[in-house]
Amino acid sequence: MGKTEEKGLTGPPTNDEIAARFEEMASLLELKGTEGYKLRAYHRAAQSVASHPEPLSELSRRGELQTVRGIGASFAAKVEEILKTRTCPLLERLRREIPPGILELVRIPGVGAKTAALVWRELGVADAAALEAAAKEGRLASLKGLGDKRAAAILAGIESLRRWEGRTPIARAMAVSETLLRELARHPAVVRAEAAGSLRRMRETVGDLDLLVATESPAEVLRFFASLPLVSEVIALGETKASVRVTAMGQVDVRAVRPPGYPAALLYFTGSKEHNVRLREIAKALGYKLNEYGLFREGETSPVAAAGEADIYAALGLPFVPPEVREDDGEVEAAIAGELPAFVELSDLKGDLHLHSLWSDGRDEIRALAEEAARAGLEYIAVTDHSRSLAFARGLTPERLMQQAVEIAALNREGLGTRILHGCEVEVLGDGTLDTPDAVLERLDFVIAAVHSPVRREAVDMTARLTRAAGHPLVDVIAHPTGRIIGQREPYPVDVGRLIEAAAASGCALELNASPHRLDLAPQYVRQAAAAGVKISVNTDAHDLRSLADLAVGVGAARRGWLTPRAALNAMSLDGLLKWRRERIGARGYRSASAGPPGEV
Repeated sequence: MGKTEEKGLTGPPTNDEIAARFEEMASLLELKGTEGYKLRAYHRAAQSVASHPEPLSELSRRGELQTVRGIGASFAAKVEEILKTRTCPLLERLRREIPPGILELVRIPGVGAKTAALVWRELGVADAAALEAAAKEGRLASLKGLGDKRAAAILAGIESLRRWEGRTPIARAMAVSETLLRELARHPAVVRAEAAGSLRRMRETVGDLDLLVATESPAEVLRFFASLPLVSEVIALGETKASVRVTAMGQVDVRAVRPPGYPAALLYFTGSKEHNVRLREIAKALGYKLNEYGLFREGETSPVAAAGEADIYAALGLPFVPPEVREDDGEVEAAIAGELPAFVELSDLKGDLHLHSLWSDGRDEIRALAEEAARAGLEYIAVTDHSRSLAFARGLTPERLMQQAVEIAALNREGLGTRILHGCEVEVLGDGTLDTPDAVLERLDFVIAAVHSPVRREAVDMTARLTRAAGHPLVDVIAHPTGRIIGQREPYPVDVGRLIEAAAASGCALELNASPHRLDLAPQYVRQAAAAGVKISVNTDAHDLRSLADLAVGVGAARRGWLTPRAALNAMSLDGLLKWRRERIGARGYRSASAGPPGEV
């Protein structure tokens, strides 16, 4: 997006906007052939900016930009330019040198910067339409290093991108929602404000973002909202509803209602449409009418008093149905029968079993991670840095793993308020074996296994690869099992049903990766796995302190999959978890490192 497209925006760029500029520079530099440290520096800077808790505009005002990790003098100067002009000289030069459609190619699953540069250079392909034509005409397959299978995968990626069109991944929608809700809360007439719609139901993607406000001054609050700096265009502004576009997302609809009508409006605008239809049918059968204004007895104009949504459900003879499962997927029948389970809550989780530190590609020391986990009330964490195959992520050799064990043991002896388990995210090789010897894995407290590359495999290969890893006696969890990145990468071809069967047979758990960019496993598989007796581990995969808060996002996704505390691996106490592991691997002839006293190496 060039300068002319950004005309009319008010207020300083947000951290997300600045991060997007750094990511764009990284992509454009990669298209020009830049590799190695310089490229990684741009990506790291983007990550640090996006995750920084304070607006960079405020840091700039105080002259403190270089306190942000990864922002040195050169990058600080670029940030200053972006804050003033929403761009910088390097970005504008790169935009002039590379056709704008090339970046569109990079966003297609299965393409990447190197392939985009190749098709641009060799075929003159500079946008998605031209790439699709080249693939269908056979010109793409003729290029060295591509071939028919790769061309077919790229066509599938184009179709995938079309499916995401008009939808915002939940990670971005949440960030925009949180910012807007904070701004709304500043207005003295706002009694309550929260997200509704797909975001409240924790869907992986969001169309238009729906916000609901309780206030005695609806028109005044909506005018205030329409004037916020993030708003780039006002589509409609009325007495009870405003529709706007925001710079980081798309359309946002805000509805303002008076406090007594808030519960019914929240229920209605949360949806889903199908769930609401079922509730209206039940209401009608009981002599009521239910709509966004309230629950009305037949013939009456005043709604039944309701302090919250639970009161409306109760009037219909139902227990409260959590927003995450309002999809008309059996929740109404379960509620009627009194069989709706108690779903997992954030307070149920005792630990986080997938964290990365500075030892590999994380951005914080183990001590800092443990102290943050203790502040969050977690009983334990597992530090699971990458294994040696992921050289780009500074994966740990067996020797470095043992050095890390010494540090973790020392920290545990200090007593930081949370127990640190020494683990590793071990790479699953192409044949399903692990890249780290059993003799090393046996000395760890916890082992998770994952596939990171290559992901272009036929279904039978990827399924065999993961099911073999799930059957390994020392593997406790298969991490992000389908490899999806929401809005960017489709799941790789794996028969999840067979993976669940393999995990059930071996006692291995499957991960629900809580990163809002992944949320992998998807809800339908969480529900299927738990029904098969497979434990689900809800983990953040945090690479920095701030991402530990993603555990709450993971819980929301777990609830969509009907996960109960009993089926959640990390809802176990530390003693329960270690007993689970000892018994599981002990039955297959292995000894857990955690059988010894805390901190033992």
